[in-house]
Amino acid sequence: MNLIENISRLHPADAPAVVAGDRMVTYGELFELARPVAEMIRQKSTLGRHPRIGLHCPNGLDYIILSLGILLADACLVPLAEELTQDERDEITETTALDFIVAGASCSSLPAVAMPKEVPCQPTPIVAGASCSSPWEERLAPSFTLSPCSPPTPQFPEPDFQALNPAFIRFSSGTTGTSKGVVLSHETLLARITAANEGLQLGPDDRVLWMLPMAHHFAVSIVLYLHVGALTILEHSPLREDILATAEKHDATVIYGSPFHFALLAGDTGDFKWPSLRLPVATAAALPDVTASAFEQRFSKPLIQGLGIIEVGLSVLNLDAPSEKPTSLGKPLPAYEVAILDESGNPAPDESPGELLIRGPGLLDAYLVPWNPEPLENGWFASGDLVVRDTDGFLTLVGRKKSVINVAGMKAFPEEVEAILNTHPDVKRCRVIGRDHPQMGQIPVAEVIPKDPSSPPKPVSLQKHCRVHLSAYKVPLRFTFVGTLPLTASGKIRRT
Repeated sequence: MNLIENISRLHPADAPAVVAGDRMVTYGELFELARPVAEMIRQKSTLGRHPRIGLHCPNGLDYIILSLGILLADACLVPLAEELTQDERDEITETTALDFIVAGASCSSLPAVAMPKEVPCQPTPIVAGASCSSPWEERLAPSFTLSPCSPPTPQFPEPDFQALNPAFIRFSSGTTGTSKGVVLSHETLLARITAANEGLQLGPDDRVLWMLPMAHHFAVSIVLYLHVGALTILEHSPLREDILATAEKHDATVIYGSPFHFALLAGDTGDFKWPSLRLPVATAAALPDVTASAFEQRFSKPLIQGLGIIEVGLSVLNLDAPSEKPTSLGKPLPAYEVAILDESGNPAPDESPGELLIRGPGLLDAYLVPWNPEPLENGWFASGDLVVRDTDGFLTLVGRKKSVINVAGMKAFPEEVEAILNTHPDVKRCRVIGRDHPQMGQIPVAEVIPKDPSSPPKPVSLQKHCRVHLSAYKVPLRFTFVGTLPLTASGKIRRT
């Protein structure tokens, strides 16, 4: 089964599919633009199997067209995010044993696309529009390069990988260790987006305003919108005035963004009330209470927080009490079961933290390196996330299992401490980690980016601020002022 080929037949050809600025592409046009990309890949690939193709392209219509072309060609898409360093991109290229790289026109000449010496890659420019048969194709067809590579011997069994009918290889953010390659098949993607939409309830009447990086979210988001026949509205401007103007122009019904985007929008002082908005979904990071409250006050619509995991998809969504419990992840969607286990592997009591395990449709097919075709235990995926379930059944994220700081037998979650420190008026961003201590086992210490580097806050002021909101053992004992913090590719704090 090819999921994208099936999607291409589901909707009327003249139905609007994507809007980007003043460009609107229908479903018929979108797939007509993608098919030449697929045909070029088929012509160049003589491997007799699903080739692995890296995609290096900025957010936008071209990213969607090129992704669809790769998937229509029965190739396996490997996103190469723009923000990756050369070393990170080379590592993904080698780990996945890429056969080709497709680079959008604006990325074609970037040094970052070059392969390491042991993985030679010769670019073959493809000029878009050369065989276009109509004016709209000539205007919209993406320019790109298709670069065949000489991949190293895969570090995974090729026949077993091919047997999965692979569609995507995605890499986790790597917040607490080496990032793993997550393999998803066409069948898994369909099961995943179907389960997610039981909660989201998206359909052809929806118009989704999109602002997240496609390299991190395309598989379960844009593919879902296309599957249900919705209109995807792309907005690249970081200015809230432009975002809201686009929302008003197209009567956006859904917005999918990070807490950063919603904090930005909540600060608007204009008159636009966004009456068409029915579903604002916050994902990619924990939703602060102040952001949720400000957004609901400004637009009279509560933010819906969800838990999206690369290995699982969207399995938990706060549909039932977004106003009453804005920082909660909510409850499992109908297709999923969850378990919360303590350190001994026993069910954790309500109001006590435990590791979140998830079971349901659309879970990953395999980890790539080291190859693991059975990453689940009795169908359960152990997320590594620590959550608390309240007596009403709502889940709240409290931290990561690997990042817990053990202070004299008591547990402190860095995320909880960081959330408090970040509310200090002189703190721009911080990272809290554990340091070994001869008597206490570990103590929390903080690295802080001050808002004013020339006049950083005094450590005693930061400790006093923390003590108002936190138990004494959670308060950092040392503070270091820094200019930057180590981040993952998706902008999360790196813990190691």
